Amino acid sequence: MSSSGGRTPEETTVDTDGAVRDDEPSGALDEPTRAMAEDPAAPAEPAATTDPERTAWIPVTDEASGGNGTPPGHGAHESSDGGRRRPLLIGAALVGLLAVLYVGDLLFSSTDVPRGVAVAGVEIGGMSKPEAEEALRTQLAGRAAEPVALQAGPSSATLDPRAAGLELDVEGTIARAGEQPFNPWTRLTSLFGTRDVAPVSRVNGFALGQALDAVRPQLDRPVAEGTIRYEGLEPVAVPSVPGSVVDGATAGQAVIDHWLDPAPVALPVTETPVTVTPEGIQRAIDGFARPAVAGPLTVVGDAKNATVTTRAITSFVRFTPDGQGGLTPGIDQPAAIAAVEPQLSTTEAEPKDATLAFTGTTAEVVPAVVGREIDWPRTFSGVVEALGRPDGEAPPVFTPPLTPPGAEPVAPPPPTGRAINAVYTTTPPRVTTESLQALGPAEIIGEFTTRGFKPDSGQNIRRVAEIVNGQVIAPNSVFSLNEASSPRNEANGFVPAGIIDDGAPGRGVGGGVSQFATTLYNAGYFAGLDDVAHQEHSYYISRYPAGREATVFEGSIDLKLGNDGPTPVYIRTQWTPSSITVQLYGIKRFDVTSEPGPRSNPIPPGTRDLGGNPECTASQGSEGFTITDTRVLRDVRTGEVRREPRTVRYEPQPTVTCNGQ
Repeated sequence: MSSSGGRTPEETTVDTDGAVRDDEPSGALDEPTRAMAEDPAAPAEPAATTDPERTAWIPVTDEASGGNGTPPGHGAHESSDGGRRRPLLIGAALVGLLAVLYVGDLLFSSTDVPRGVAVAGVEIGGMSKPEAEEALRTQLAGRAAEPVALQAGPSSATLDPRAAGLELDVEGTIARAGEQPFNPWTRLTSLFGTRDVAPVSRVNGFALGQALDAVRPQLDRPVAEGTIRYEGLEPVAVPSVPGSVVDGATAGQAVIDHWLDPAPVALPVTETPVTVTPEGIQRAIDGFARPAVAGPLTVVGDAKNATVTTRAITSFVRFTPDGQGGLTPGIDQPAAIAAVEPQLSTTEAEPKDATLAFTGTTAEVVPAVVGREIDWPRTFSGVVEALGRPDGEAPPVFTPPLTPPGAEPVAPPPPTGRAINAVYTTTPPRVTTESLQALGPAEIIGEFTTRGFKPDSGQNIRRVAEIVNGQVIAPNSVFSLNEASSPRNEANGFVPAGIIDDGAPGRGVGGGVSQFATTLYNAGYFAGLDDVAHQEHSYYISRYPAGREATVFEGSIDLKLGNDGPTPVYIRTQWTPSSITVQLYGIKRFDVTSEPGPRSNPIPPGTRDLGGNPECTASQGSEGFTITDTRVLRDVRTGEVRREPRTVRYEPQPTVTCNGQ
């Protein structure tokens, strides 16, 4: 500002109300200004804030003039507005560009699978839907047929997806991936990440449940409760290990969601807690396991004792959880028997059935022998208590007095120290002396013989004859050949031999037993025994009487003979390499004869070719027919006659050829 009193062209005044004033004289000063001019040291009086006539001088600067002396309100104002609008225009242009790109991207990919989508490790994001379907079918087809690996904690197994009813639903999987997202941020982030989509599967829930149940034994880990084992004679703690089981409620869904993943399907498991604690194991060690091997155990038998060493004791001592964190001591009975029985075997006796000793057709009764055996459960009932006692002297050998026939043996005195008593029991024979003596003046009441068999069949006939020989059919009882001779397997002495299989020759273990059944049936037929159950062969066999023969098949076809008389019937068998004879001894009640009828309704045989079957043996067929056999029984006491007709129809047996010959 100039110090002259006149107003320069660059100066103007602004009224307090904002109006520009040009009516002041060029040299006029207001009072405060004039006073300061007259006395610079004098304090200025404060201006009245409400003076409407107050005028303020505003200096004119380069900025106000636009930097080039341009008066305010002209070019400088317009330049400032343009500077502010430029960023806005740039931003608007950028937004517009992004909008164009967004809309273009949306339109371009409207029919595609969203970007970043992967199914079971197969990336299909950004593909057209047909391309995605082809990729899934191509890359997952092989995997869909492979066994599905399952993992349940440390356990693993495999599942056949076809047996489990699992099938990939490609169209449903593409649909699950969804449509194109409209959220710009979602579309942007899909360029840099992957979104896993679980495959959609078609599944048979019942088949999947069965398949999972089948592999549960491989996946479930049972609880291993703590126990005690011996290292030498020192008891050692075996800690408890928790178990785990597959959570059946959610395992199926886990398989459905992840069966096509490259990694094994992780199945949810539930841990099964243990009950035996380390403290409980230690209590059992101190309270029983260590005292149990403090010395040998003595088992007092009849006239002989058995000594069980400490080493043998460790072989049969066992521990089970007591449900309260501890262990209950016990024994493995078979292992304990193995340690004792060899030493006391001579104190036992096998029962022997009464039998008949024959001199020609005259028979004498050979008395039965009552068996005497150790009752092991009762014997070992006090062993845990005895093993807890301190070691001491072994008890003396106990020699019981003689036991009268049929009486209970005298028990030894109560054991003391580390000892238990062997408890004996008697075992009656199946056939008692009294039952055979009841035969009285026994005689043959029924007898029959058949002949002609091969060596292998003969061996089976001999074996079944040995089993049946000496058996007794008690009064008012039924004899079953299957029950008496089963199991007819190789372990029981039977061998493979020839059989008739659906009219053609074959082989089977026990072949030939039907010939023995026919022989026994006819002996019972003539003895007057009741025909409780029997079945003829489907095809007639010429060495047997027509309408009067029997076959058996273990588990389904049986021969049963009943004795409704007041006295027993004794079975005696006699085998030779070419014949088998069955004799029935008892009190004769009937005279029996057979009246066979004529054959009727003949049916000619057909032909069956077995080709190159190595078991094939050509054979001549036989015609089928129907026949009736009548058993006539005359009561030897009353003379009353009873007739029992039975009609049998035989199928024609085909002529067998091998490769047409």
